This record gives sequence, structure tokens and C-alpha cells, in this order.
Amino acid sequence: MKLIYSLAITLILSSITPIGLAKEPPHIKSMMGQVQLQGLGRLNFWGFHVYDASLYRGSAKDSQEFALELKYQRSFSGEAIASRTAQEMKNLGVADPQAAFWGKELASILPNVEPGQTIAAVYIPRQGTSFFFEGKKISQIQGADFAKAFFGIWLDSKTSAPKLRAELLGQDCPPPLISGAC
Repeated sequence: MKLIYSLAITLILSSITPIGLAKEPPHIKSMMGQVQLQGLGRLNFWGFHVYDASLYRGSAKDSQEFALELKYQRSFSGEAIASRTAQEMKNLGVADPQAAFWGKELASILPNVEPGQTIAAVYIPRQGTSFFFEGKKISQIQGADFAKAFFGIWLDSKTSAPKLRAELLGQDCPPPLISGAC
């Protein structure tokens, strides 16, 4: 009986992955080198589980690099994701013409997603934001202004999802691109 109990506890504990021990996605690690998971969160909208989000930061204390990975739990067209992204950018104060331009650019690169599929975005200063679908690079958009507007959707203090922001940031600060000094 002790053996069965011990085996059951071992199986339960092995299925739990603490934040500090979560495995970094290889595509993010390949872009950033050593990374650490800063936080995990879930977006629910009207009671529906939309996606799970993970925020990764470079391991070096002064690292400017970061990544956000979304694991979708519902089906969406790439166009719908791009449209919602442009709307969220406008809500953060991005001018309508600029948000519309970026929305069209995203609509041309973002794929349709099904439950369980991931889209990741990795920001590297002076290189811009690289997008990955299911671990494969699909595009890159240059510029810190785009990155600040895009990642601000989740990390800016004016986000429409403050609970998710708090989960992603934990006790740490947003990346310097988003918040400046902390």
C-alpha cells in the first residue's frame, strides 16, 4: 500500500511544473539564448477560455529581450486576431491610421489558429519583433514603436486585461521597452 501511495504522489508531483522549472520553447530560446519564464496567465472573455499566455525574459539582469507566447484554446482566423490587435493598440493610444496599417500588416502574416496551437512574438532590440506559429518563424516586423504598441496590449498599465497583466508580470517589472525604468 505504501508503494502505491508513493507512486501516486510521484506521478502527481511530476505532472506539476513550477514556473521556475518550466521548459522554454526552443524557438524562443534560439532567438534569445538563456531565458526565464516571468509569468503565466489566462485570458477569459465572457467566461470562455480564449488563450494561455507566457512571458519570457532574457536571463541577463540588463536584458532588453523578451517574448510572449499565446496558446489558443479557441479557433480564430488570422484576420480576426489582427483586427482585435489593431483595436487594442488604438485603445492604448496608437493613432487610428498607424493601428490600421499595423493591423493590415498582421492580417497578411497571422495564420488561422485552432485550439492547442501557439503564436509567439519575440522582441530583440534593433531587430524588431519576430513572429512564430507552432515554433516556426513566419515573419518579422521592424521597429520599437510597433513592439511597444503590440506588447503593450498585454503589458502596458492601460491594458484591457489587467488581471492577465498581473499574472504575466508577477512581482517583476514590465520590460524596459514598455515601462522605461522600474
